[in-house]
Amino acid sequence: MTSSADPGAPATAPLWLDPDQQRTWLRLAGLLIKLPAALDAQLQREAGLSHFDYMVLSRLSEAPNRTLRMSQLAELANGSLSRLSHVVKRLEQRGWVRRQPCPEDGRATNAVLTEDGWDKVVQTAPGHVATVRSLVVDPLDPAQLAQFGDLVGTLLAQVDPAGDCPGQD
Repeated sequence: MTSSADPGAPATAPLWLDPDQQRTWLRLAGLLIKLPAALDAQLQREAGLSHFDYMVLSRLSEAPNRTLRMSQLAELANGSLSRLSHVVKRLEQRGWVRRQPCPEDGRATNAVLTEDGWDKVVQTAPGHVATVRSLVVDPLDPAQLAQFGDLVGTLLAQVDPAGDCPGQD
């Protein structure tokens, strides 16, 4: 096979992963699949929320006046505006969030955490934090946790160079 740039040149062979690299990659891929599922299962079981629902509520709980523009909330919760709109509609029906026009920009809509929504976050957070601790924090000693944080930060900077993800420094 030849390169499309130069029909006579030999094709460049892919740079395959060596066994150690493949082992690391497969472990990371497994974690990327299993960890969100474990977090989701705990939240569904204990609070009747998906992990995305909880991210929306918790991001609003941390925002000034518990209010964010829908577009900003979508970025912070790591979801599309369309997905967020469906989730906020469901959270509105449960009385945890309300939408209102953005006073600074009439074209934008704000999501606001209600008092009932605040109560839901306060009730849900301890179980969620306990699960995060048991799955991610407690298995590592302090030095490993610091190193893991640095490594995740390095990878996150490659995946999200704009730095939109929460926790990115």
